[in-house]
Amino acid sequence: MKNSITDPGELFDLLQLDTAHLPKAYEASKTFKLRVPRGFVNKMQKGNWDDPLLIQILPVEKELQVTPHFHKDPLQEVYFNPIPGLLHKYHGRVLLTVVGACGVNCRYCFRRHFPYEVNPVSKKTREQIVDYLKKDTSIQEVIYSGGDPLVADDDYLKELTQTLFSLPHLKRLRIHTRMPIVLPERINEAFIKWFADSKRQNILVLHCNHPNELDSTIEVNMKRLKEAGVAVLNQSVLLRGVNDDVDTQVALSEALFAHHIMPYYLHLLDQVEGAAHFDLPLEKINAIYQGMQERLPGFLVPKLAQEVPGAKHKVLV
Repeated sequence: MKNSITDPGELFDLLQLDTAHLPKAYEASKTFKLRVPRGFVNKMQKGNWDDPLLIQILPVEKELQVTPHFHKDPLQEVYFNPIPGLLHKYHGRVLLTVVGACGVNCRYCFRRHFPYEVNPVSKKTREQIVDYLKKDTSIQEVIYSGGDPLVADDDYLKELTQTLFSLPHLKRLRIHTRMPIVLPERINEAFIKWFADSKRQNILVLHCNHPNELDSTIEVNMKRLKEAGVAVLNQSVLLRGVNDDVDTQVALSEALFAHHIMPYYLHLLDQVEGAAHFDLPLEKINAIYQGMQERLPGFLVPKLAQEVPGAKHKVLV
């Protein structure tokens, strides 16, 4: 992560991009910083503005435009944040914003404006979180999110997990992460050892949007996790210019399964300020999904869903 690219000028130089667009990239990066691991950049085609991996991470002028119905808190998470570091939106599970940083800053991120500075999982708030969980025995599952929880080191994550799962009514630990995709070196022996604990059910939910993001290292890592008893799922976002056609979606599902990952959710874009240029009309979304259903076996068709503020579950489209 220390070697990640955070300077738009360096990214433009490495990918041989026309520097005429560089001033706007710097301007967009002021509101939401560029961050991308070098290994992920190496998968991008030089000189190609339409590279599907580049589009996801490149700061562009369109992010600075004000678009009606696109907000800083599109899911109204402020109303489901009873304790700093904890979100409780759905029955039976809570989400912890374990860290505020990510291995890569995706330009469509629905938490790009999230107030991480007032939502730490610190020593003080951890006590509050444990107390909250003790009082609600209907909660069976804890989700580590962020940011990206795998930015934190394994000793910290192991200690946090041991503290929380001393509560007998907690059964499942789910980690939502993009790190195994953009920085596959993160899946090391230390991580697998503490995460694949047989005393609880463990789920790793990846975030992969395009088949070009996958490689042999990821395949080996996912096979190791699968053999250790971890369920590995994927959720992606339907994005204009990235994966908004049937061929790409079919190839993604097939590639995920070949890499020991099950397709789980295909999300509609959350209407976050700065990401409107990724949005798609519902008519096109439905046509893409219809095409996926026609060409894929049912177990490789992810659920098409969107998150509606205030709803008690993900809403299937």
